[in-house]
Amino acid sequence: MTQHHVTVLGGTGFVGHSVVRRLAEHGHVVRVISRRRERHRDLLVLPGVDVVQGDPRDVALLAREFEKSDTVVNLVGILNERGHRGKGFADAHVHHVAHVVEACKKSGVKRLLHMCALGASEWAPSHYLRTKARGEYLALHSGIPGFHATSFRSSVIFGPHDSFINRFAGLLKLSPWVFALACADSRFQPVYVEDVAAAIVTSMDDRYTYGQVYELCGPRTYQLHELVSYIAAQLGLNTRIIKLNKQLSWLQAMALEFVPGKPFSLDNYKSLQVDSVCSRGFPKDFGITPATLESVVPTYLGPSVSDSYSGFRHWARRS
Repeated sequence: MTQHHVTVLGGTGFVGHSVVRRLAEHGHVVRVISRRRERHRDLLVLPGVDVVQGDPRDVALLAREFEKSDTVVNLVGILNERGHRGKGFADAHVHHVAHVVEACKKSGVKRLLHMCALGASEWAPSHYLRTKARGEYLALHSGIPGFHATSFRSSVIFGPHDSFINRFAGLLKLSPWVFALACADSRFQPVYVEDVAAAIVTSMDDRYTYGQVYELCGPRTYQLHELVSYIAAQLGLNTRIIKLNKQLSWLQAMALEFVPGKPFSLDNYKSLQVDSVCSRGFPKDFGITPATLESVVPTYLGPSVSDSYSGFRHWARRS
């Protein structure tokens, strides 16, 4: 693989760490833009990686940093807005992408790898999915001569430090006996973070991926209540999962919308009305056999490996 100079936006996040580490392992020169450089010394120890202090929303800064790069990876995204102004999703998923494309044009960067979301559509019920679709459109239809973007739409991503498995684990610990679950029949096809990172990095030199949109999913589909039951079993909890109907799910979202940290919001509820599953298996273009949830989650969740295995057998019997 040719050595590249890559700027990663969102490189300090969950997926970003895996992408940056994989880029470093392949010998690329990597720059990560962060507002809090000193918080990410774990990235600075990676060979060929530098973390640049700055605001990723600053177009002039982006253009200056992109001049040192031939490829940009955009992983910026949020799952919930702060407050209730309705601007956070648009800022992160639409305006930010417009700034990235503008900076690419000014600096001469011709390659963009962009993270979208499975189910993104202008007609989606949630603001999150609609803004993700608009940002993807801007990335793929820049109008810049010789500019090549590739977009990745993943289902929920799991791995150490994820915000899905670990979030439910935290909630279950707070309510270990009975757990009221909204949108319990929503369907997911969880994908391992390292498989997502591998697909992104592999596509960088592959001209057949230019202009393409790739759906990234794991090998198995689950309903949300199955995943929560599995997480409870990994924690050694015999939690009773109560599946809320549509009306009660909406009411739970309405109530938790105003809880600090927003564990569940009305927009999350709307997103869950769209199944997060792929139309086909993991793209063969990348030569990756996606890891199963059951082969990875026990390595980072649960009281111990042996207890996790016992919990999995208990979950399997219940399923």
